[in-house]
Amino acid sequence: EGGDSIVFGSGIAAINAVLDLVPRGGTVVAPDHPYSGTAARLAELEAAGHVRVVRVPMPATDQLIDAAAGANLVWLESPTNPLMELCELRMVSEAARSAGALVAVDNTFATALAQRPLDLGAHFSVQSATKYIGGHSDLLLGTVCVRSSEHADALRRRRALLGAVPGALESWLALRGLRTMALRVDRSATTARELATRLSTHPNVKAVLYPGLPSHPQADLAAAQMANGGSVVSFRVAAGADAAQRVCESVTLINHMTSLGGVETTMERRARHALEHVDVPQDLIRLSVGIEHLEDLWRDLSAALSQHG
Repeated sequence: EGGDSIVFGSGIAAINAVLDLVPRGGTVVAPDHPYSGTAARLAELEAAGHVRVVRVPMPATDQLIDAAAGANLVWLESPTNPLMELCELRMVSEAARSAGALVAVDNTFATALAQRPLDLGAHFSVQSATKYIGGHSDLLLGTVCVRSSEHADALRRRRALLGAVPGALESWLALRGLRTMALRVDRSATTARELATRLSTHPNVKAVLYPGLPSHPQADLAAAQMANGGSVVSFRVAAGADAAQRVCESVTLINHMTSLGGVETTMERRARHALEHVDVPQDLIRLSVGIEHLEDLWRDLSAALSQHG
């Protein structure tokens, strides 16, 4: 993304390093249901009295801008995990910077190949390299990209002092993944769009959440801000939570697991996790599309939906 890239021992370590830049007693503005790890860490910091957290419902651009006044850090996530909500990154970043706040964007879902937060005004672009950068579900790593040498130095100090330095093997795995990242992301995003299109007309699916579809409520923003809709599709099963769980357990090619961003397609019912936000519907399935053949994936997915959806 330009500037410096600082690598950490895990995605949550990268998130923590940025949050650690907020002074004690400072204010963090964040979406009301970001990635569950971010939400849990913010809740811990708030409970300990380290920070004040202002949670804003997405995609409330005006509320984010208003909340940025007096904030130390505005934490954004676009698309959000797993509800696929988008944020007006340029507008919010410009307003936050004018108010004197730092801006960080979790760019894990979009990746730098589809969205460039630093070009849109953010100070920090955070990615879990465990996902698309690594690409093989065998790596724990996180990255933060910055343009300011001051911010880069501060993050490197935190990495050293908190012990979040990646090992040699992890670094090699990330470099291996980077060599094929563009090919993998292009293939998976293309397949994801087609699967989302087919799911939107399946009788056992009541809603599809995918920024690359014209039916997405922020489709225009996605087209302006992202090069593609990404490789993650969230959808809701018409028959409810139990049926959604059975769909996840019935697939044979697709992996029923938490990880995402790898060469393998994975899916799970996110609300089964205790840390997930209450706004995430019980019948919602998050599908991370890999690089398998489209028709093989659709045959597996549609069979499970027809049997249990």
